[in-house]
Amino acid sequence: MRWFIRAIYLVIAVTVIAFFHYSLPSRDIVQIVGTNEVRMDVQDSSWFWASKDAGTSTANNTRDVRFINAQYPDGGPRVYRNEDTSWGWPPYLKFDSGNLHAEAQALAKQQDVQWVAVHHYGWRIPIISLYPNAYKIKPVAGPDVSLFPWFNVIFLTILFLALFAIWRRLDRWKDRNIDPVIEDVGSAFENVGDSVTKQRKGLSRWLGTWRRKS
Repeated sequence: MRWFIRAIYLVIAVTVIAFFHYSLPSRDIVQIVGTNEVRMDVQDSSWFWASKDAGTSTANNTRDVRFINAQYPDGGPRVYRNEDTSWGWPPYLKFDSGNLHAEAQALAKQQDVQWVAVHHYGWRIPIISLYPNAYKIKPVAGPDVSLFPWFNVIFLTILFLALFAIWRRLDRWKDRNIDPVIEDVGSAFENVGDSVTKQRKGLSRWLGTWRRKS
């Protein structure tokens, strides 16, 4: 039973970590090499995809998806989808996928090598054709630029402190309201047990007097 409870805790922990890893922003230092649009049916994994462009029809899951093609400093490929998040989750409030597409096209046409930090969220999972969603492109000095994830650190710190404060309040509330009730119930059971023991002893003594008379 102890291993089963540990397994449940492990599943919960992995789920929470995966949720935040997918939703929180990440940044890649890459070079934009091109853009394209692909008509796709995203029904199979639609919960991972953002909404269609703001103001367009949502009657079906077939859509024209914009993609930004990039390259890592070591030559490895990197592909991002470019979709509006609108008012959905994660709450990036992205409504300018068209503008971002034009910006990426301009960077791809430059003759000089231009390194940029692509801000995005999500995962790249080829087996289900899943791509991270880019929401901002920012030029950087070069491929060796190191960017510290200040937002993630501050957000997770605040979240941890908030959860710790809630846990402390609940723990104090339990100490004031739940634990005394449990102690009273335990005392009541002990008193009942003592009473039953006394009655059993009394019955035994009474039966003993009859045995002696016999």
